[in-house]
Amino acid sequence: MSAPAKLPGSLNANRRLGRWLRFTPEQTVTVYTGKVEIGQGIVTAMAQIAAEELDVALAQVHMVSGDTALTPNEGQTSGSRSIDEGGSALRYACAEARYLLVQEAARRLDIPADRLSVANGVITGLDRIRKLSYWELPHAELLDRDATAAIKPKPAAHHTIVGSSAERLDIPAKATGAPRFVHDLELPGMLFGRVVRPPSYNARLVAFDADAVRKLAGVVAVVRDGDFIGIVAAREEQAVKAREAAASAAQWQETPLPTDDAGIHDYLQSRETKDQVIVERADAAARAGATRSFEARYTRPYIAHASLGPSCALARVDGVRLEVWTHSQGVFPLRHDLAKALELRAENIVVHHAEGAGCYGHNGADDVALDAALLARAVPGRPVQVQWMRDDEFAWEPYGPAMVVQTRAALDSQGNIVDWALELWSNGHSGRPSPATGSARVCALLAARHLANPLGRAPQNDPPMSGGGGMARNAPATYDFPNERVIAHRVEEMPLRVSSLRALGATANVFALESFMDELAAAAGADPVEFRLRHMKDARARAVIELAAQKAGWRAGAVSDGTAGRGIAYAQYKNGYGYLAVVIELGLEPDLHVTRAVAAVDVGQAINPDGIINQTEGGIIQAISWTLKEQVRFDRARVLTRTWEDYPILTFPEVPAVEVHLINRPDEAPLGAGETAAGPVTAAIANALHHALGVRIRDLPITRERITAALA
Repeated sequence: MSAPAKLPGSLNANRRLGRWLRFTPEQTVTVYTGKVEIGQGIVTAMAQIAAEELDVALAQVHMVSGDTALTPNEGQTSGSRSIDEGGSALRYACAEARYLLVQEAARRLDIPADRLSVANGVITGLDRIRKLSYWELPHAELLDRDATAAIKPKPAAHHTIVGSSAERLDIPAKATGAPRFVHDLELPGMLFGRVVRPPSYNARLVAFDADAVRKLAGVVAVVRDGDFIGIVAAREEQAVKAREAAASAAQWQETPLPTDDAGIHDYLQSRETKDQVIVERADAAARAGATRSFEARYTRPYIAHASLGPSCALARVDGVRLEVWTHSQGVFPLRHDLAKALELRAENIVVHHAEGAGCYGHNGADDVALDAALLARAVPGRPVQVQWMRDDEFAWEPYGPAMVVQTRAALDSQGNIVDWALELWSNGHSGRPSPATGSARVCALLAARHLANPLGRAPQNDPPMSGGGGMARNAPATYDFPNERVIAHRVEEMPLRVSSLRALGATANVFALESFMDELAAAAGADPVEFRLRHMKDARARAVIELAAQKAGWRAGAVSDGTAGRGIAYAQYKNGYGYLAVVIELGLEPDLHVTRAVAAVDVGQAINPDGIINQTEGGIIQAISWTLKEQVRFDRARVLTRTWEDYPILTFPEVPAVEVHLINRPDEAPLGAGETAAGPVTAAIANALHHALGVRIRDLPITRERITAALA
């Protein structure tokens, strides 16, 4: 028997049409997606896709997302791939559902299907008299079959909902402060939990006076399992007070870290590595024309996710059944790791997604779910809410990895790049829960390593380059160089816990690549915009560079007066997704700050143009914060970053004027938008600083101290 035909996106692994949509007695359509809302507006975009293909009003669509009991398993919501994976699946599923319903209506009305029209779910003949609604048809029976993807979705020219700036479904509740986040959930009989973490990595608990904690007011249970300590209390403030007491009642034996933040980049380059040649392209004749060579090293520190709201989860245990409410980006992979850590069958665990207050990648959302489950076991039948404290968040979340990027290039006598090489060193960028670990006794969840019978750390892997890569994301240049060599050196040993942070390795790689392009342009005596266009054939790439420059009022050869500067940078995310170019205008008085950011973005077909602009604005602001402020500090003893005072981020008064100009291409495939800005913004700031002061900062963050040292 031949294998079934491959279907678009996530539909391939979730073929039953009835898994994607159902028609309700309330004359609405419930649409199920495994992709979850993490502030990017994806649930609204999915609703637009469904409404468009089904010919129903957007108000008739009710979205259910990220629930292991209800929705398709679409893995992680990450990598700016929700529209690519989940959107394409939903588009085809809804198109086929509409076809089946119309065919059934044609049979019942005795009217050829091509003489029927659909509006708001009502199927009508040309006589406008004979009609049937979706809800009058045997929809459950019709959708109880596998998708074939034989029915093509609507062409873009027929769209009335997709391509319009629909109002975000999640914004009204957020704007009015209505309960919406996982922190707001209140379940009957709910208790509150807190966890006491070790003071440092690899610390071991040598003594703990649990009785002193049990005596405190409101304490319902004290849980100790190996090096894991947790408290359950009747009220939240009682849990917080008991946590403080438990921390004082615990004695630990600590082990030093192998390096500190000052030595991390040399450490990365000194370790044994697993090496991968990403690009190898040679043209000996072009290389022979080289007249000048250049090289530079760029670095990025560990960066925290710095979610404004701390990680939070609720759990309830009834016999062998576990129910969890979480803001995890992957409810199905989380269920897999929970089953391992708790020695439960996955089918006995239900994981529901509820929104959190920002995540930006793999933060503590999954970890706190295990914390809640471990505490809920101590009080069967009672739901337990566990919220991390700020020091938990900063000291124990998996950080975005530190990186080193080494660039080398050669110019010919005309100032053209004839040779290009890039090498990078980093830990892997994916430490998420994953079914790929199979039955091995490894687990990505933090508390699993602290139990009396601990599970090993999950392997630190990278997404394959075919999916955009991890540490090597955007390491290959999108310029047209005759010679190019890119090598990734993956370091297995990790001084600190790391995983996915928004854009993964693209931030550091584009920072290096686009900073170096400016350095080479200066060496060639060329304008940075002209220099990029000279080495670029891709028409869509050229279009965003030209549009950003135009809208920013770029003037070739403009000289700074020493109080301000401007810089440009560009990238195509993952070398195959959204295009973005940005011009940064920088002010130096009274301190270094971005005054204006002007971006041009092309993500193919825009499902919700305003949503894409919103995502790009947010990405620009976050990248400014990373570039100017953010760095996890640690010494040989422990992580020092534990409060907002230790880890400043961009404040509201520091947010510049941001302009985003969207190039909508309705007839092109939709591309991911959420992570396009990170690398270009970082490089554009460095380039603007060089334009203003003539100094080149190659180490992030770009601080007053580093600028002063460079000027000395």
